[in-house]
Amino acid sequence: MVKYPGTNCEEETAFAVKQVAGLESSIVWHTELHWRLWDAIIIPGGFSYGDYGRAGLIASWTKSIDEIREAIDNGTPVLGICNGFQVLVEAGILPGALLANSNGSFIARWLWLRIRRPRGPWLSVATESQLVSMPIAHAEGRYYVNNLDEVRQGPWIEYLENPNGSIANLAGVSSHDGLVLGLMPHPERAAFPWQAPPGYTAGGRLIFESISQSLRNGW
Repeated sequence: MVKYPGTNCEEETAFAVKQVAGLESSIVWHTELHWRLWDAIIIPGGFSYGDYGRAGLIASWTKSIDEIREAIDNGTPVLGICNGFQVLVEAGILPGALLANSNGSFIARWLWLRIRRPRGPWLSVATESQLVSMPIAHAEGRYYVNNLDEVRQGPWIEYLENPNGSIANLAGVSSHDGLVLGLMPHPERAAFPWQAPPGYTAGGRLIFESISQSLRNGW
C-alpha cells in the first residue's frame, strides 16, 4: 500500500490483501516506495493532500509516480482505489478525468456493478458481465474520457445505476492488458460477507482473489 498524507483506507486494504488474498502486505510511505521490493502495488483510498486543487493532483506530482511508472513498465500490477484511481488519472497513467459528481454532493452508498472484458491480474477470476456489489464514497467520481473506444479496448467496470454522472456508466477502467486497474468503488469495504448490507454481497473479494491467483499462477 502506498500511503500519502491524507490516505485513510490503507489499513483495511492491507487487511483484505492478507485475509482474502493470503498475501503479505505492507503500508509504505510514498517517499520510501521502491517498486523492485514488491510484486504488486495498491494506491488505497482517502484524501491525499486533502484533495487540494483536485483529488489526487498533488500525489501525482510526487516521486512515487516515477516508481509506479517504472513498476508498470516492468510488468508489476498496480491497483488504484477511489483516491488511488484519481491519482493514476491525474498522473496520466490511466486516461480520462474524474470530475465533481453531477449532483454536487459527496455520495456514499452501495451499488451493483458489471465487469466487462475481464483480463489481467486484478480481474483474472471474473467472468464477462459478472455482477458484483461494492460501496462508493466520493465527491469527485464522475469519470469522463474523450475516447470511449480506447478505454473499452481493455477491461472496464460499469455501474448498473449511475450515481455520479460518469460517462457510459463507467466505474473503473484499465490499461489495455488489465495490468493497471483503477476504480471508484471500494473493494476493501466489500471483501467479507459481514461488511455487506442486506441485498448486497461481498463483491470486492473478486479483486483480491484475482491478484492472489495471478501472482501465484500468472495471468
